[in-house]
Amino acid sequence: MYKRALLILGLCVSITSCTSDEENPYLITSKQVGPLSKEIKINQLDSIFKNDSIVRQTSGPQEFRSTDEIKIYSEDGEPLLSLEPLQEFDSTSTIGYIRILDPRYETKNGLTVQSTFKDIVENYTISRIENTINSAVVFLDEINAYITIDKDQLPTNLRYDTDSKIMASQIPDDARIKYFMIYWN
Repeated sequence: MYKRALLILGLCVSITSCTSDEENPYLITSKQVGPLSKEIKINQLDSIFKNDSIVRQTSGPQEFRSTDEIKIYSEDGEPLLSLEPLQEFDSTSTIGYIRILDPRYETKNGLTVQSTFKDIVENYTISRIENTINSAVVFLDEINAYITIDKDQLPTNLRYDTDSKIMASQIPDDARIKYFMIYWN
């Protein structure tokens, strides 16, 4: 009787632990974005997103296209992701860049496209910050991501200066993310 009770208890614990550890279908890690992994090829997207819409850049002749961008939309027409292959115009290429568009995609620490700079600083180590014409680009190497923050959200002395080094302490805590990009190579 005692062994039977332990067996039933063990089965209950294993069943509940399996259901509580279900993988988040929108999880972002250094090797995964939702159902996508570094090994997925562009020609596999149709089967991965079979219930969603895939829109490929097709305007103009291929030799004049500036990008091989692929956008993924949900069944409801909401934008989910924007992808670019590692090798342009090659359907057998793996994914090189992913722009996160949907706020349901998040890291284990809760970073989403709706996060603020404070969320980044509290949860990640900033590898470097690059100063560009219109934005500050914050690199998070531990998750293979870079975040762009529009210079309109920075102090006035940094907005029109591309030569100065931008420090994390100069970016306001409430600065919103403009682009949330994952890169794989």
